[in-house]
Amino acid sequence: MATTTTTSPNFHQNPEFYPEMAVSASPSSPDGLEFYQFMIAGSIAGSVEHMAMFPVDTLKTRMQAIGSSSCSTPSVNLRQSLKTILKLEGPASLYRGIAAMGLGAGPAHAVYFTVYESFKKVLSAGNPNNPAAHAASGVFATVASDAVITPMDVVKQRLQLKNSPYKGVVDCVKRVLVEEGVGGFYASYKTTVVMNAPFTAVHFASYEAAKRGLMEVAPERVGEEETLVVHATAGAAAGGLAAAVTTPLDVVKTRLQCQGVCGCDRFSSSSIGEVIQTIVKNDGYGGLMRGWIPRMLFHAPAAAICWSTYEAAKGFFHDLNSRNNQVD
Repeated sequence: MATTTTTSPNFHQNPEFYPEMAVSASPSSPDGLEFYQFMIAGSIAGSVEHMAMFPVDTLKTRMQAIGSSSCSTPSVNLRQSLKTILKLEGPASLYRGIAAMGLGAGPAHAVYFTVYESFKKVLSAGNPNNPAAHAASGVFATVASDAVITPMDVVKQRLQLKNSPYKGVVDCVKRVLVEEGVGGFYASYKTTVVMNAPFTAVHFASYEAAKRGLMEVAPERVGEEETLVVHATAGAAAGGLAAAVTTPLDVVKTRLQCQGVCGCDRFSSSSIGEVIQTIVKNDGYGGLMRGWIPRMLFHAPAAAICWSTYEAAKGFFHDLNSRNNQVD
């Protein structure tokens, strides 16, 4: 991913990040940030993104897991699902499982940036703007970070289900280990990795197109504040589009992670094809798009929040480094 030059002192050759898919940044970046500062900024951005949009994620999980009235909301209509949850379970149920995401998001994003930067340094061959190296590094980073976040995502989704049998994060972890073994936490790992590949491709392609279009509207006015608005707007458009395109694989992931809980279907293997066949057989092809609206409603603002939070955190570290350099 090429860098973007702006008129802002804090954004010279500014590398853009999205917590799931990082782009060019390194300890020697013109931004003047240390490597650990990029990791911290990315971790903060990822955590804020997931925590802020958690209620929408709960709605998505309920709608995608539907296949049994005991494991999800009776209606697949977004508004009716929300009303049913609020009426029968209360607002607190929308946040059940948020602790699991809080525990997983930060470390997963830290791992992402660590792996990404390590591979990028090796594969770039001295060319910091090598798109092939960025893409390959992103793949390695995705595989590694998904390995960290998937177990907590399993716990999160099982706690989000209606009438979830688990008392909390610790209880869920213990019971999954006893009843299903370590493999129970990774039944959806392959699907998650496969899903994130096209998500990344669509996200960055649409993000770059949207960003260029927004920058061309009034290039002479693109300062620091305007740059943040561009990041947020382009990120929201890209996140929403990528989310819609990859919804079928997200439905498969949810079914695998919630299988056997609250009466949800159990599968003989973690085969993506088997799960798709079961969904189509029972619910038709429309079943593969369940939850696409809340998924878009999650990823559009989540991407905007992520880009903006990351840039704000990076700006904080930039100012901090500048002050420290003046003192020295």
